[in-house]
Amino acid sequence: MKAAKAAHEAAIHEENIPDNKYDTLSLEASYVAQGQANRAQEIKLALQAYRGLSLQPFDASAEIRLTALVTLEGDDEVLKTVFIGPQEGGLKLLLNGEEVLVITPSSPMGRELIGKSLGDTVEIGSASYEIVDLC
Repeated sequence: MKAAKAAHEAAIHEENIPDNKYDTLSLEASYVAQGQANRAQEIKLALQAYRGLSLQPFDASAEIRLTALVTLEGDDEVLKTVFIGPQEGGLKLLLNGEEVLVITPSSPMGRELIGKSLGDTVEIGSASYEIVDLC
């Protein structure tokens, strides 16, 4: 919100009033202000979604769904851990020193994982992964 307010102030500041039709600093600042305000609203909605989220229990036979923490092992034996959240896919978090990527059910990886179980293999892009842990 602070960034949106600062961009708005820049857009309306008297020093940014255009001198001619090619002077677009004020217009550009207004675009930045609108973008920042939109992003602030998206973050607010995401926070509400996560605050209302109930973590679901997963056992060895469970199918992957929202709130699953999934560890994948690639053909190269490298492990990748993802959390399936309702919004803000692409966010990277640290959990016990391990990087966890937040994905959504509507992402390509999320669509591939939803409904799968421990031990299943999934194809994501040109890579193949085995689901080695689910909680």
